[in-house]
Amino acid sequence: MEISSRLLQKAVEEMSQLPGIGKRTALRLVLHLLRQPEAQTESLSRALQELRSSIRYCSECHNISDTEVCQICSNPRRDHTMVCVVEDIRDVMAIENTGHYRGLYHVLGGKISPMEGVGPQDLTLDSLVEKVRKGEVQELIFALSATMEGDTTNFYMSRQLDGIPVKLTTIARGIPVGDDLEYTDEVTLGRSILQRIPFEGSLNR
Repeated sequence: MEISSRLLQKAVEEMSQLPGIGKRTALRLVLHLLRQPEAQTESLSRALQELRSSIRYCSECHNISDTEVCQICSNPRRDHTMVCVVEDIRDVMAIENTGHYRGLYHVLGGKISPMEGVGPQDLTLDSLVEKVRKGEVQELIFALSATMEGDTTNFYMSRQLDGIPVKLTTIARGIPVGDDLEYTDEVTLGRSILQRIPFEGSLNR
């Protein structure tokens, strides 16, 4: 794609590095920004710079936060005895959108995948085990995607927690096997949370 302006070319190249954005879509977005008032473009630029420089991760659950402890973990109205273990931040948002869950979360930051070079040491598993050992958590809900990597991670977590008195459950398999949590509709995801089953029983399904 030939572009007459070096500055426009550079902007398109940077925009096209975003997920799902090809060169043509990037060009449309950049041209759209050029047509907007300069103040609006500057506002977008400042928001992105502030996001990159100031965003933090909750020291309790590893969710994105503006403060040391996120709003979910610091909310006294949430059930602090129940923790939902998810792969990433998008899954927290997906479950929150259902309106059916009032416990806390723990964001692993991925799932065990030897093919991609991701091992247990690359996840926040140690802090999860430490959190459960403290004794306040009574139930852990495994809410990873229904894939081989998700099941492997669930099994690994269950072994690490062996001997610790905590109830292990997993979301009901109303979620299609192989699908990512973030693409599941809110009704199905909400029902899966409400109808969760004992983790040990899910191994035989």
